[in-house]
Amino acid sequence: MLVDIVVILSAICYQLSFSNIFMQNNNLMEKITSLAKRRGFLFQSSEIYGGISACYDYGPLGVELRNNVKEAWWDQMVRDRSDIEGIDTSILMHSKVWEASGHLQHFTDPLVDCKKCKKRFKEEDILESAKKKVVKGKLQCPECGGELTKARQFNLMFKTHMGPVESKSNEIYLRPETAQGIYVNFRNVLDSTGQRIPFGIAQIGKAFRNEITPGNLTFRLREFEQMEMQYFIKPKEATKWFDYWLKERKNWYLEYGLTRGKLQTREHKGGELAHYAKKAVDIQYKFPFGFAELEGIHNRTDYDLVEHEKASGKDLNYIDPVTNEKFIPWIVETSGGIDRATLAFLINAYTEVEGGRSEKKQTVHEKEVVLKLDKRLAPIKVAVLPLSRKKELTSEAIKIFDLVKKDFKSQYDETGSIGKRYRRQDEIGTPYCVTIDFETLEDKAVTVRDRDTMEQERMRVAKLKEYLENKLTK
Repeated sequence: MLVDIVVILSAICYQLSFSNIFMQNNNLMEKITSLAKRRGFLFQSSEIYGGISACYDYGPLGVELRNNVKEAWWDQMVRDRSDIEGIDTSILMHSKVWEASGHLQHFTDPLVDCKKCKKRFKEEDILESAKKKVVKGKLQCPECGGELTKARQFNLMFKTHMGPVESKSNEIYLRPETAQGIYVNFRNVLDSTGQRIPFGIAQIGKAFRNEITPGNLTFRLREFEQMEMQYFIKPKEATKWFDYWLKERKNWYLEYGLTRGKLQTREHKGGELAHYAKKAVDIQYKFPFGFAELEGIHNRTDYDLVEHEKASGKDLNYIDPVTNEKFIPWIVETSGGIDRATLAFLINAYTEVEGGRSEKKQTVHEKEVVLKLDKRLAPIKVAVLPLSRKKELTSEAIKIFDLVKKDFKSQYDETGSIGKRYRRQDEIGTPYCVTIDFETLEDKAVTVRDRDTMEQERMRVAKLKEYLENKLTK
């Protein structure tokens, strides 16, 4: 009897614990969503018309953060290396590209429809769902319990037409990935740059997928941006380069601030592997809704170049200038999402300080939000704040704002108390606030406040740009 009671109590405690974690995580996503809208990181697309599902617009702060993430990736993958070339390929491509790549045949999801409520679901989501009910061997709708149709294949590519007449002959697709634009330009890049294997081709660009179950803010979108790099190698060196790029890409996320304990890798097994892949490993981040993919590292063998060579009739072989060996290169791919990475950096940086951070006594339930973004990613680098709105101070502050804004994305703010302005800047992740006070008029010096330490340092205006340069580039 006592054992039964202990078991029951343990089960109740587990359920309460699980429920509490779920509520906390759900609450965090709500807070991130609220902050993103209120402070101008993200807006629902077409919001004044009720919005459109899984499409978002980046606001003034969001576009800066997102661009900084792209710059950080481009710097590491292209500018800082001599073995990777950057390109930017067209969103619209010949329909034969998608036939050769296997997207027309394989880029599908099995879907089921509810005969009662008419909602549509991925079959795999129904099978894995904890809400699943089986009656007489049949799956039920997780929403209303209605009967589901048999699964049928649904291609995830958006289809349109090129030209004035809509017909089968001029069907064209919005690209579902940027990688194919790299493969069809392999020969062009090779011939124009003189690169030798191993070398890579990288690009950042828009992609489109007609996702059936999008959600979790910008984690799964129908229009998104990818950062992809295809590294062309000798077949026998595939394992070496796969391991190299997996380590490099994981370290990039760590370098820019993601918590080590919230990153993990997961290898695809058996039937999970895409039709083109010999090996695939996801770099996952622990979002509030669980571990999910940030980036995939794939050994694509020579599949893509072989298929495009067959379909196009063009020679895509590589001839080694030293050994004279002729072969079609294998490819190790790194494929990440800008939107997912930006969301992960935003979530990871979100910090609440109970009772606030100022020396002034706060109420017990007051919380101050600090966005502890890596300084290189922060949308606003410097805030210029006159101590008061007196003309002599604002005039001097505007001069200093004009001085720093040429080199650093800056914001001028003279509204409200200095404490409230500090908190506003903390909330959007601004690393440094520069305060102009009445002493500035005499000694030509300003007070620089650090977001993370809250330390304040007196700095001569003549040395301000040099000081900020040193702080913001490390």
